Amino acid sequence: MPYRSPSAEIKFILDHVTPIAPLSATEMFAEATGETVEAVLVEAGRLCDEVMAPLLRNGDLHPAKLENGVVRSSPGFKEAYQQIAEGGWVAVAAGQEFGGMGLPQTVCVAVNDMMSGANLALQLNPLLTQGQIEALEHHASDELKETYLPKLISGEWSGTMNLTEPQAGSDVGALRTKAEPKGDGTYAVTGQKIFISWGDSDVTENICHLVLARLPDAAPGTRGISLFMVPKLIPDENGNPGVANSLKVVSLEHKMGLHGSPTCVMSFEGATGWLVGEEGKGMAAMFTMMNNARLAVGVQGIGIAEGAYQKALEYAQDRVQFAPIIEHADVRRMLAEMKAEIFAARSIALACAVALDMGRATGEADWAARAALLTPIAKAYGTDIGMWVAEQGIQVHGGMGFIEETGAAQYYRDVRVTAIYEGTNGIQAMDLVGRKMMDGGKAAFRLLQEVEDEAKAARASLPDLAEDVWQAAESLREATEAMVGSDTQDRFAGAVPFLRAFARVLGAHYHLRAAIAAGKGSAREKLAAVYIRRLLPQYAAALAEAREGAEGLYALSVEDLSA
Repeated sequence: MPYRSPSAEIKFILDHVTPIAPLSATEMFAEATGETVEAVLVEAGRLCDEVMAPLLRNGDLHPAKLENGVVRSSPGFKEAYQQIAEGGWVAVAAGQEFGGMGLPQTVCVAVNDMMSGANLALQLNPLLTQGQIEALEHHASDELKETYLPKLISGEWSGTMNLTEPQAGSDVGALRTKAEPKGDGTYAVTGQKIFISWGDSDVTENICHLVLARLPDAAPGTRGISLFMVPKLIPDENGNPGVANSLKVVSLEHKMGLHGSPTCVMSFEGATGWLVGEEGKGMAAMFTMMNNARLAVGVQGIGIAEGAYQKALEYAQDRVQFAPIIEHADVRRMLAEMKAEIFAARSIALACAVALDMGRATGEADWAARAALLTPIAKAYGTDIGMWVAEQGIQVHGGMGFIEETGAAQYYRDVRVTAIYEGTNGIQAMDLVGRKMMDGGKAAFRLLQEVEDEAKAARASLPDLAEDVWQAAESLREATEAMVGSDTQDRFAGAVPFLRAFARVLGAHYHLRAAIAAGKGSAREKLAAVYIRRLLPQYAAALAEAREGAEGLYALSVEDLSA
């Protein structure tokens, strides 16, 4: 059974669970009607199923290669990318001024979900360009916008993000790449960057690098970092690719997975660059791209989970051991829990996207605060579930899951990095209990009040499920109050289990909404029961761990850990 994009599932969520309808009522997104969104999902699903998914194994078995300084993409990737670009799929949420569709970020998130399940290695290319488009829209000069946005939006050019250096990962302030003014409004950028996804390829005619670098006499740490546009080919007076810039691919990383996506070590050797935004404000500009990317990476995990689940389901129906193995209780348990987890993670991600869009369209601070709160949860939970579902998919396959030819293992190898990049999931959790709780937990409490109010109302129709959700939300409220009142080190020590508990409660909340929308006795009520009765109780153990604080961890010395 080939991959089938979950367009109908996404449409149900956008209609009944995290409604997109309020967006079409705003002036900014008036064109995002239900009919338009459905048409976009159907067309994007067709591209995923017919063009991208058939190349999934090809990218794994025939990786991108560096030949004579040029990256050659996996067979079929260039042609598939051209169909992505020509269909306008790079520019779903880009502004209409330079040729974008101007649709809500929510629609872009939904499309990226389906593309990730079809072929994550290929989807990474347009995803990075989308992030760069958003950064330029917010921070670039009019001249840079006019030069780069039309080409990026059309997909003729692609974009990358250059942060990491060998000595500067999460500690971005330790970067050494420098930018020196050339006296003509441009800068000479020199330094090395690592882990640059799609840092070079033959699928587009130009690659545009956003590079973090430090100006002479700049302040130490992140305050002294600026952002520069450094293209592979310098645009000529007509805006077309001109002479080659002074940069090169040193090597390609040898990775666990995502072999079809070339991850480059980049060397900038006095390369010509243009300042994006203000001097010393590079991190603010880059975070526009990174916040976009954090939600997008969470969605990548969900997409991979979808692909792994579909493959496991097909195998369970076909494989006979005494009976089709889908009839065995433990296999049925794995499949049911996989499906329930995907729905919960997808709903959280789409709720985050809707909040982002509502914040932009209305200017209301509460929407922006909700989006900020949900972003680390969506990223961490989405990628954790991607890994867990892919691992369970291997288990459903049994011994054949460990054999590469079945393709089950590829999903795990491909998804594993998503919990690491764009901020590890531990960093996401610390962001949740740190920066996102600087309001005293107000945004969290508003969301939990909504969960409790809806659970109370649901007691009339689904009393058992509703009561469990209410109790879990109340426990999470108490834990949040304790978290807000604790010191930083104790917060950080409990951050990961706290985020896990928050995701569990939100997942139950959205399952309950789905069950109510579909009606008693529906498949969605049955799936909600699986999640709420089997998976939701894990929140209690997670909160117990979250409340333990840091003392016990540091009671173990380095010598104790090394013994």
